[in-house]
Amino acid sequence: MRWRPDDRLDRNCPPAACSGRLRFDRNGVGYRLFMVMAHRTKDPASIAHTAAIVVIADMLFTATAAIAQPLTGITLALNLGWPLSEGWIALSLALYVFIGLFWLPVIVIQAKMRDEARASAQTGAPLTPRYMRLYRIWFACGIPAFLAIVILLWLMTARPEIMIWAG
Repeated sequence: MRWRPDDRLDRNCPPAACSGRLRFDRNGVGYRLFMVMAHRTKDPASIAHTAAIVVIADMLFTATAAIAQPLTGITLALNLGWPLSEGWIALSLALYVFIGLFWLPVIVIQAKMRDEARASAQTGAPLTPRYMRLYRIWFACGIPAFLAIVILLWLMTARPEIMIWAG
C-alpha cells in the first residue's frame, strides 16, 4: 500500500526519511568533533591520524549520503504526491545545495590538514601556520553548514507552509 499525502501521521516526517537524515547529521557532527578534539591536542601525529580517518569516513559515508538523500527525498516527495515546488521542499533542496557549497571545500581542506599534520609529525616540527589557517577555514565552514542542517531537519519534520512562488 502506498502512503498518500492525506495519510500523514499528524504531519510528521516519514520515519525512514527523518531517521536517515538524523543518522547522516549525527555522523557528520561526530567526525567534526573528532577533528576538533584532535586539533586541541596540537599533536601533529594525533591530528594526522584522526584526519586520515575522517577523510575516509567523509568520502565513504557522508558523500554517499549527500548524493542519496536528495534523490531519495525527491522520490519520496513525488511518490507522496508532494510537488517539488512546495515551499518547504524547494527550500530544503536549496539548503542541500547551500550545505554542499560548504561541505565540498571541507573535504579538500581536511585532506590538506591531514597532509600538513603528517609532514609535521614526520619531521617532529610543530603545526605550521598553513595548517592553522586551514583549520580556521575548516571550522568557519562548519558554522553555516551546521545551522543549515538544523533548519533542514526542522523543515523535514515541521513541513511548514512557505510561500516561495506567487501564483
